[in-house]
Amino acid sequence: MFKTVLYELRSHAPFTLLGTLTGMIILWISLSTQLSRSMFETFFWVLHPSHVFLSALVTTAMYRRHAQGKILLTLAVGYFGSVGIGTLSDCIIPYIGEILLEMPNRGLHLGFMEKWWIVNPLAFAGIAFAYWRKETKFPHAGHVLLSTWASLFHMIMALGSDVGFFTVAVMTLFLFLAVWVPCCTSDIVFPLLFAIRGKK
Repeated sequence: MFKTVLYELRSHAPFTLLGTLTGMIILWISLSTQLSRSMFETFFWVLHPSHVFLSALVTTAMYRRHAQGKILLTLAVGYFGSVGIGTLSDCIIPYIGEILLEMPNRGLHLGFMEKWWIVNPLAFAGIAFAYWRKETKFPHAGHVLLSTWASLFHMIMALGSDVGFFTVAVMTLFLFLAVWVPCCTSDIVFPLLFAIRGKK
């Protein structure tokens, strides 16, 4: 399992880096156009629930491909693998970056509580879809990009008017970390930990 985790992290690093670069382009466009903070909030609340949906779909599909678990266990793996780890990726890790950078508008936005009527139903929708269709390739790629952009807008919401090179550099690092480890954990490691041993 440890070798598998290292292999998956190494394999996904280039794509995560590509996603991070798209995030930096979006950051540059956002700062150049001087969009309002309410617009950034809207982007976050569209991207984060969408990320949770795809994460639930991929996590559940991965579990279903490797296990014959009961429906309640499938629900638990799909929900905590998407909402729990998705919250870590989109909200908690970016918030830590906001604290370290002392951003003036920093705040912790927990989607499953703050917008529970959107995030939780989408998580269960992703679980339900994957319960019958065990496809994981395209949703995983989409999941990584959505997570990158959701994490980015969580941090953009916290920015002030003065954004220097150091701030952008640290944001880039946290954006990469917020997606790289949690997304691979959510999609691959977490469901396999609960899969029945011996079933290929």
